[in-house]
Amino acid sequence: MSGLRERKKAKTRAAIQEHALRLFRDQGYAETTVQEIAAAAEVSPATFFRYFATKEDTVVLDRLDPVMIDRFRNQPPDLPPTEALRAAIREAFGELSEDEWELESERQRLVMNAPELRVRMLDQLYAGVDLLAGLAAERTGRPTDDFAVRAWAGAVVGVVMATYEAALDAPMTEYLATVDRAFEFLAEGLPLT
Repeated sequence: MSGLRERKKAKTRAAIQEHALRLFRDQGYAETTVQEIAAAAEVSPATFFRYFATKEDTVVLDRLDPVMIDRFRNQPPDLPPTEALRAAIREAFGELSEDEWELESERQRLVMNAPELRVRMLDQLYAGVDLLAGLAAERTGRPTDDFAVRAWAGAVVGVVMATYEAALDAPMTEYLATVDRAFEFLAEGLPLT
């Protein structure tokens, strides 16, 4: 029963986010209200707030994170963290439809262009370092506060941010090629000589 309930919740959350992103694109982020998002998604404002604490959360929520975490954990255990994450990203993005990619690109455009969302993204970056450090610690058997684990997680976040802007208008295959190239550069030790 809880499996069905969780799927229904995920479907409602996704619908709210999709309607929010469409309204932000059509009307502007600042001009769109929670009430308009709720009406478009055919839910009450109270239901909206059960899924998202704020309007900003409809944009900063990355639906790919749980998929990538799952794919990362399912990589062969002998794969180093960088290669495991690289493979997980390829798999997760490879499962996206063109419509889902367009939604993800729209979300990223909003984050880059709305000042209040860029501020929220800083919080997400720190949370991303914590998340990646935890995943690397699982894979390597090191503690999450290990210097090398934290530095690796920070480097990964930097690599992702360096490729983020490439996603704004690129086809998914082009974006994936850029991300893959960036992870290859990371695996090589980020040489600048």
